[in-house]
Amino acid sequence: MAGTLPEYYFRVRENGAIVFQVDTENRQKRIEMQQIAVVNVRNGEIKPHGNRPLTDEDIRVIQDWMANRKLVIAERDVDDILRTVDHLNLTTQWAQTRATDDQLDLVTDSLLLAMHDLRGVLTRRKADRMIEAEKTG
Repeated sequence: MAGTLPEYYFRVRENGAIVFQVDTENRQKRIEMQQIAVVNVRNGEIKPHGNRPLTDEDIRVIQDWMANRKLVIAERDVDDILRTVDHLNLTTQWAQTRATDDQLDLVTDSLLLAMHDLRGVLTRRKADRMIEAEKTG
């Protein structure tokens, strides 16, 4: 098992990760993890932990992880939105076929305001993209 463990472990947190170096080459043959850095994916910041300086290899591995993490987050964002579209369709079907008047009274105003807000943002953003496309060619 020790031969299959990665050299680095990233404990994901909201804005990035805590980076550990994994060590299995010790006398007890136990898995030891030493924290080496804290990273922020949003601003690209890498903060070494304690007095241990980061090696060029540490920095390269962390930067690669951050680049991959940004891709994963972007893919998940789009997937979440596509799931929201599905959920809106299911909500429409529920409202049309199964919702009681009391249930509709509970959700209608909130849904209408949220959809109105979303429609306004999407419309403005689409108009901005169309204007920009006209300007560039």
